[in-house]
Amino acid sequence: MPSRCLVVVALLAWTVTSSAAPLAFRIDEGNNLNAFTRDGKVAAHLLLRSGTDPRILVAFPAGNSGVGLWFEPSTQAVTWSLAEDPRPISLQDAKGRTLYGIEAQVAIDARTLDVKQAVLSSVRVLRDYQALGKSPADVLTQPRIEGRKLSWMRDRLDGAAGYLLSIEALGDAQVSGDVITARAGGLRLKIRALTGDPPLTPLDGASLLKSSAASDPRARNALTFLSYEQKYLAGSWRFDTYFGRDTLMSVRLLAPVLQPAAIESGIGSVLARLAMNGEVAHEEDIGEFAVLRNMREGRGAKDMPIYDYGMIDDDFMLAPVAAHCLLDRIAKAEADRFLAARNAAGERQGDALIRNLVWVSQRTAAFAQNPQSQNLVGLKEGRMTGQWRDSEEGLGRGRYAYDVNAVFVPAALESIDQLLGSGLLDSYISREQREILQKAKAQSRVWSEKVPLMFVVTVPAQRARAAVAAYGKGLGLDVTDALDAIGNRPVTFNALSLDAAGRAVPVMNSDNGFALLFKMPSPAELERAVTATMQPFPAGLRTPVGLLVANPVFADADAQARFTSSDYHGTVVWSWQQAVLAAGLERQLARNDLPAGVRERLTKAKSQLAAVIDATQALRTSELWSWSYNNGVYRAVPFGQQGKHVDESNAAQLWSTVFLARGATE
Repeated sequence: MPSRCLVVVALLAWTVTSSAAPLAFRIDEGNNLNAFTRDGKVAAHLLLRSGTDPRILVAFPAGNSGVGLWFEPSTQAVTWSLAEDPRPISLQDAKGRTLYGIEAQVAIDARTLDVKQAVLSSVRVLRDYQALGKSPADVLTQPRIEGRKLSWMRDRLDGAAGYLLSIEALGDAQVSGDVITARAGGLRLKIRALTGDPPLTPLDGASLLKSSAASDPRARNALTFLSYEQKYLAGSWRFDTYFGRDTLMSVRLLAPVLQPAAIESGIGSVLARLAMNGEVAHEEDIGEFAVLRNMREGRGAKDMPIYDYGMIDDDFMLAPVAAHCLLDRIAKAEADRFLAARNAAGERQGDALIRNLVWVSQRTAAFAQNPQSQNLVGLKEGRMTGQWRDSEEGLGRGRYAYDVNAVFVPAALESIDQLLGSGLLDSYISREQREILQKAKAQSRVWSEKVPLMFVVTVPAQRARAAVAAYGKGLGLDVTDALDAIGNRPVTFNALSLDAAGRAVPVMNSDNGFALLFKMPSPAELERAVTATMQPFPAGLRTPVGLLVANPVFADADAQARFTSSDYHGTVVWSWQQAVLAAGLERQLARNDLPAGVRERLTKAKSQLAAVIDATQALRTSELWSWSYNNGVYRAVPFGQQGKHVDESNAAQLWSTVFLARGATE
């Protein structure tokens, strides 16, 4: 077993070696104080958790690594503050290897902190400890006590440069065992946190955004912190690494304001991680998380990356995003150069893209030949997740997702036909592959005509009114506006998913926005989608604090209990879903074939959506948020700040920065 001990021999003066401008900003939400630093080879997110469960956590994009210190629960809520902002530092271990990180001074209005557990490893390990309260024994290490300083340090499990976390008590505070105590007043601490994983190469402002991007400092800062030449990070702190779906959707929504190099970095990161058969990688196990898995699966202590191909939506996102960007967003000469270049896997980008397009065409052929529900694209065997609603209950226990089958599959097939016709891929395609791809247009017609109808749910007016009244009463809501919106008309909407037998799961959902962004629905389909989405909750999804991503009002009591305002994909607001709908409405309003009534409905929806987006500017870069309702008033609530919330929201989420393209020409 490699040595666990990492001995600090020198603290180095910091010298900026990257051309990217230094970045430092804060996002405070609920009990979480989030301080972000990116300077030269350092990129770090310091999170101080206040309340009754205090903790200190530092996450690094380098290797998706991190260090965290959890304290025993306090009887009264405590509050952290920054006494001195984080600054970049580096040091060398006993073997002369350089670690990069931050130093900060913090204060807390508590006289005593009792250390519960320190975890130094992959962010994935820290994430599991936060959720489950346990970590692999291999990664745990005991503190070294030196006067008033506690230090945890070790090599990575494969012997590579590892991690360091130190907490030094300042002022009159003392350290006794695992307890830090101040004689009077609160505690003041110096934190040092570092990682030995290789730094990423930042994308700076000049290579990231065009001048047409919105002047939103918070969103710009968040996007900049999450953007690197090698990949975009999905969100910090919990997802400081590549996610295929998040990358593709963010590139598509930000495309109007991204520089060509930033578009190419995003698409290139996806192509470099494709499976041999062409499927898109959802997530990556890297750094020590890869070491742990390789050890567990008998390959030894190696940091060889492992990619997860369990999701199904990202496989069908690549073609429409690539077509939009390569054909409409960057010059042909740049597209040619990009496709001819070799990616990190040593393969020409064009060859990799063809593999995905062929896989998509072959995977969707069965339904085109026999349009039955069993031939739709379903979740992979043994899984309850497969698209962006990737919590276990996110699809209502359905097997065939609406967005995958009604939107992304036909959009992918249409895009294959566009790419084929453009000639852009001629240098990478064989005669056999061309024959396969030439069928895509006909396949797309079948999917577009047959699939949407399979998801339509209609609830008679009387039953709809009764369901809304009962559901609203259970939540203590005033449903007058919702009942007025229904009137005496039936409620028609697109189901969240179909179960294994092809029956609709009757949960209203925000995935209609995908259809507006990636497809050209018929006027009737547009009317159905927009009306159902924009009716006031609980008749629809619209609340004064955001557009909910799910509404189980017409489902049974069991499903309603699984889709609440405390559930990750329940009656909560995901920022980027509002951006998807906003961009989709703009795209549809650019059409010249819409009846006047439908155009009026879309225009009204655009105005209503803008109002709820503007009402929650304080949470705009967050992953998601919940809500409370008292005395007839909705209030936005940061997710993860209440005990009943099932998880914690990231303060900086990649696809929540996409409002930087708001108002840009599609």
